Amino acid sequence: MSNAVYVLNGPNLNLLGTREPEIYGTTTLDDIGALLTERAAELGLTIEMRQSNHEGLLVDWIQEAGAAGAKAVLLNAGAFTHTSVALHDAIKSVKGPVIEVHLSNPHAREDFRHKSYVGMAAKATIAGFGARSYVLALDAAATL
Repeated sequence: MSNAVYVLNGPNLNLLGTREPEIYGTTTLDDIGALLTERAAELGLTIEMRQSNHEGLLVDWIQEAGAAGAKAVLLNAGAFTHTSVALHDAIKSVKGPVIEVHLSNPHAREDFRHKSYVGMAAKATIAGFGARSYVLALDAAATL
């Protein structure tokens, strides 16, 4: 097993820091990557941080993480969380743990955000702590 943790981010997360800061905050995805890289070094892990607005690419990366024997996958699938059977199936196809991550709490938002295909397949979900959700997920991954 590798000590790499794949951190995969879905659609619109490239806009963090400017998109709806009242919901998602002002921390950018690059800021989150820096936080994770620092914490990962403390834990003896490495981070493979990626973002795509394309569902198929996220599926490919989940499969890649599985084939590489990654320690874990942290997945913030964005809007695909609520629509993607393909991501659900990809998560189920890998042996390592996948932790669903959200900046906001989807259950405190619109009804359509209450169903998570990702969460149905993931080992766990961490949501609602802003950028700290990622760090909490990384800490959890280190113990798995």
